[in-house]
Amino acid sequence: MGMVIRSEASDRFAAYIGELTKVIGHADRVTPLRDYCSGLLATEGRRSVEPMAAVTAPAHVSAQHQKLLHFVANATWSDERMLAKVRELVVPSIVRHGPIEAWIIDDTSFPKQGSHSVGVHHQYCGQLGKQANCQVAVTLSIANHHASLPIAYRLYLPKKWAEDAARRKKAHVPKAIKFKTKPQIALDQIHQACAAGVARGVVLMDASYGSNFALRTAVSALALTYVAAIVATEIVVRRSGARRSRSWR
Repeated sequence: MGMVIRSEASDRFAAYIGELTKVIGHADRVTPLRDYCSGLLATEGRRSVEPMAAVTAPAHVSAQHQKLLHFVANATWSDERMLAKVRELVVPSIVRHGPIEAWIIDDTSFPKQGSHSVGVHHQYCGQLGKQANCQVAVTLSIANHHASLPIAYRLYLPKKWAEDAARRKKAHVPKAIKFKTKPQIALDQIHQACAAGVARGVVLMDASYGSNFALRTAVSALALTYVAAIVATEIVVRRSGARRSRSWR
């Protein structure tokens, strides 16, 4: 029975990867894509390219390492098309349990020790709960009570990175990528989801996004309902030497 289940899972995985290869571009990327996804599932601990190469091609680790590294760092496939294909494949399984109910704006941080990874900067790191050296990616996910799925994912490029031509060139940051705040990136993702006809839900925002008036206004203009956390502020009023304050939430 266990062998049958493993065989069915293997067939489903192969079929899923087969669909993803339709948007990957050149045929020579098909095998690296399959190996990369296999490595993500099979590698324990830190899922960097080197241990993934050891798992997916133990007899040819060095060559496999180079192939996977090229696929991740240099192959010019579209992440937008890939995420759209993932949405096409996964959403039917989610909505079998009920309609999409929420769009979730959030960000994910990745602690980093060095300074060469694209977008790495000393900033708030949610994973550590404090300011730290990290990368941050802004995401938009759709969800119901059964499951959630990220449908948009973009690395935040801090202003110091965006304005450093030499650093951008060394890291191969496309010229089209300009500095945008995290709420601006989130709004772009929402616009794209609306344009793609994604089933609408209530937009959920934590305080780092919900406190942004421009974002809330733009979401309302798209006829989307939102629930947003807002940071409390204090307005101080001085009249004839007297001081009065009031908290707004």
